[in-house]
Amino acid sequence: MNTDRRTLLTGAAAALVAVPAMAMAQRHGRMANDPAAMPMPDVSGTRTNQQFTMGVIGPAMLSLATSQIAVDRARKADAREFAGFELTEAIAVTTVLKQLGTPVPPMDAKAQATLDKIRSAAPGAAFDRAYIDAQHENHVFLRDLATAYLGNSPPNPSDMAEMQGRHLATLALATFKEHTMITQRIARELRA
Repeated sequence: MNTDRRTLLTGAAAALVAVPAMAMAQRHGRMANDPAAMPMPDVSGTRTNQQFTMGVIGPAMLSLATSQIAVDRARKADAREFAGFELTEAIAVTTVLKQLGTPVPPMDAKAQATLDKIRSAAPGAAFDRAYIDAQHENHVFLRDLATAYLGNSPPNPSDMAEMQGRHLATLALATFKEHTMITQRIARELRA
């Protein structure tokens, strides 16, 4: 019974993310031919702890996978240093979310395309740019998700799950903002 409930919740959360992304892609004349070109889903309606944690787990898993690669392959000192910090953060975030019972959805086409691009990037500057660009996009999404959740969900001290989610989002938002700025700076340096 618990597994069926989780399956339903996972499917519902995936639909909440997938439907706006598909609609936006159709409006912009882009479809799954290039999953990496699909726009980020609209997170402005994020209101619950479940929506927030389900929105975080996929990008956190992608950060984990790409940072594991980047700690060995990144060449620019700032990119390599960021990869180390990001790997530690991704391990912590995914561990906490899993311990809180957040199911890990399968990697979607956009995330898989990003991972494939990083895996196949030429060594040196091309790899560093692919990794840092992916991290920047990931953190912009996470920053916007946390901001929307905190803006849309009024504090409710009687609902411990929601309070726990707001606490997690509040702490994570500072890091998401910081990593957005750091990756933006590193990306500019890599293109200079």
